[in-house]
Amino acid sequence: VQLQASGGGLVQPGGSLRLSCVVSGVTLDDYAIGWFRQAPGKERELVSCINSGGDGYKFYEDFAKGRFTIDRDNAKNTVYLHMASLKPEDSATYSCATGGYYCSSPMRYWGKGTLVTVSS
Repeated sequence: VQLQASGGGLVQPGGSLRLSCVVSGVTLDDYAIGWFRQAPGKERELVSCINSGGDGYKFYEDFAKGRFTIDRDNAKNTVYLHMASLKPEDSATYSCATGGYYCSSPMRYWGKGTLVTVSS
């Protein structure tokens, strides 16, 4: 299983970004995908997660609710994280991971992250 995150960059406060996580080696529809982030000096934290295609349940941490949206395009083997109303405190390296059918499954496979910097 391989995951590759992309789409990060420098954005001004209040701006938007769309992150992409391309998954290979498995049928994406059979796996939950989680987005995580880690800022310098801080622990990694969950941002959002979407269950496998048969369920489609979506989870958001409180800081992401109302600003971030997760969705999947199984035909493209890609899960997206749409981020809006970005704040400086959203600056971090964002990574995607998977491990099983549900978001509650241990995340065993991780991709390299993509850096998001929110600054004026």
